[in-house]
Amino acid sequence: MTDPTHNDLFLGLISGTSVDGIDAALVRFQGTAAQARPELIAGHTYGWTPDLRQQLVALGQHAHTLSLDDVGALDTRIGQAFAEAASSLMDAAGIARKCVLAIGSHGQTLRHHPHGNAPFTLQLGDANIIAEHCGVQVVADFRRRDVAAGGHGAPLVPAFHAAILHTPSEDRAILNLGGIANVTLLPAQGAVRGFDTGPANGLMDAWCLHHTGQPYDVGGAFAAQGHVDTELLARLLAEPWFAMPPPKSTGRDQFHLGWVQAALRGAEAPADVQATLLALTARSVADALQHSQPNTQRVIVCGGGVHNPQLLQALREVLPNSIIESSAAHGLDPDFVEAMAFAWLAREHLAGRPGNLPAVTGARGLRVLGARYPA
Repeated sequence: MTDPTHNDLFLGLISGTSVDGIDAALVRFQGTAAQARPELIAGHTYGWTPDLRQQLVALGQHAHTLSLDDVGALDTRIGQAFAEAASSLMDAAGIARKCVLAIGSHGQTLRHHPHGNAPFTLQLGDANIIAEHCGVQVVADFRRRDVAAGGHGAPLVPAFHAAILHTPSEDRAILNLGGIANVTLLPAQGAVRGFDTGPANGLMDAWCLHHTGQPYDVGGAFAAQGHVDTELLARLLAEPWFAMPPPKSTGRDQFHLGWVQAALRGAEAPADVQATLLALTARSVADALQHSQPNTQRVIVCGGGVHNPQLLQALREVLPNSIIESSAAHGLDPDFVEAMAFAWLAREHLAGRPGNLPAVTGARGLRVLGARYPA
């Protein structure tokens, strides 16, 4: 293992459950400790080709299954897309490959089943292709070691949140509004916890695409046209997953368009369903915080949902005693917090430091996460 210096650059790559693009972040850390302050040198979101995104979204909605040949080809295509994103960011930033110590690649999650007799989590995006194309070593496959140790393999970002955003002066929650919503609980005193709270952009995006042809609800305008259907909201909140205690995690294979359609009675206006899905995200987040950290003073929001003013307003209404603010108020671009986290996880791997928090994932202990692919 190596000890990264304060001059080393790392590049993080992730495509989340929303499949809205590959987030790439070039990061410098001020110091060698796990708590070193990150500096975002450059960040950009690179769109998927339309046909590949359509396939990924369909797979996430359980529209069809793949043959082994299809899985292999998809692994290659995703790896190529990630490699192109990393190269494009380094080129745009004017950063030579030799200046980047490692690329941390999350990959694209296809399935996440951490329960049962054969638990697994599956992310595609061949790291060999990224290393070969970019000429930079890659750390990837972060989740499966935690699953092997009895954990969920998710969420992993809370370790980064704890290193960067904890303060002894107040109880905080870091809320990531991606395809799935997840929280990191950072009490002023006490153990860090974190878990998925339920659906966020993934369901709203799928419903919006199905009814408007638009990939997502810009500014929450579609939801703003409707009204919350309280009976539908109650049926959705009755999903047993919401009552499960942490640690817990989920994905599109749990909360997909078919799950919503199964709860409909047939006469609901599309805009009302969109408003109800938005309310579902806010309510499930609020319920989780009320149960797990009722005195949360500040909720720091990141992820794509931070750009939906209707969703942020709904959160303020259901969490009236908490300050709701973007991670930008703390010097972290909300669009690239997760990509920065995987740059940090690559750094922790090279330093031989654990990247999981057992209290968050349920693993049997601390583990160094990921596998290294040499340049």
